[in-house]
Amino acid sequence: MLSKLAQNQIGRARGCAVACCAARRAYSGWFVPRIASPARTAQQHRPRPPALLSGTKRWATSTTPHSTASDPAEVEALQCLEQGTLKLEEGDVNAAKELYQRSVDIKRTASSLFNLGVTHYHLSTAVSPQLLPGTCAKLTFAEEFDEAIVAWKDSIALQPSSPDAHTNLASAYVMLPQSRPDLAIHHLNIAASLAPEDGEIAFNLAVVLESCGKLEEALEQYKRSRKLGIQRADMHIRNVGAKILGQMAKDGKSEP
Repeated sequence: MLSKLAQNQIGRARGCAVACCAARRAYSGWFVPRIASPARTAQQHRPRPPALLSGTKRWATSTTPHSTASDPAEVEALQCLEQGTLKLEEGDVNAAKELYQRSVDIKRTASSLFNLGVTHYHLSTAVSPQLLPGTCAKLTFAEEFDEAIVAWKDSIALQPSSPDAHTNLASAYVMLPQSRPDLAIHHLNIAASLAPEDGEIAFNLAVVLESCGKLEEALEQYKRSRKLGIQRADMHIRNVGAKILGQMAKDGKSEP
């Protein structure tokens, strides 16, 4: 016989697993990772108008605040970044990854690491294993996710003010085989603080909060995302509101 403490621990673990699966299902239907564009004039990852829910890619920058036209390494790295983005738009993810990796090898920038992470993420969700450029080795589903997380973490280390990098990292933590919604919430909260007018981030945060049973907080974020233009939030506002009322009624009945 298991002790009550052990039973409670098992219950909490099962609840966490259910929450992870719920968050993964919610994300998998519509999440598209944001990618960095080869815009030379931008100075940081700048969020665009809401587009994530429609499947449109999000664009940012390819330069750093300290880049200069007289830096040959920066110029060559930028060329690789531009070429990689063209390949990604054409659907050649492996070629894009090779070019982004070359850009990183020449000169590590937040944007090259950011987009390198995007290619790992795309390959991790592919139906069949993908060959690494120039090799016969294959990365597994989990390994591609791990590489995406490493790349986005490194990008954030160089440019911590990028809401897109935090948003993509959060998605990877949700979609991991061993999902980490706690870390996803952490990074989405950071992203929301960096881009308070971005309704997509608020919606993403609400999805994970709801999956973890944090209904009041989820409702707040759904309402916030709706005010910021995310129409899909209407349905979730009604559903979460109903869940909260149902929970209140249940708690009321259980009281002596």
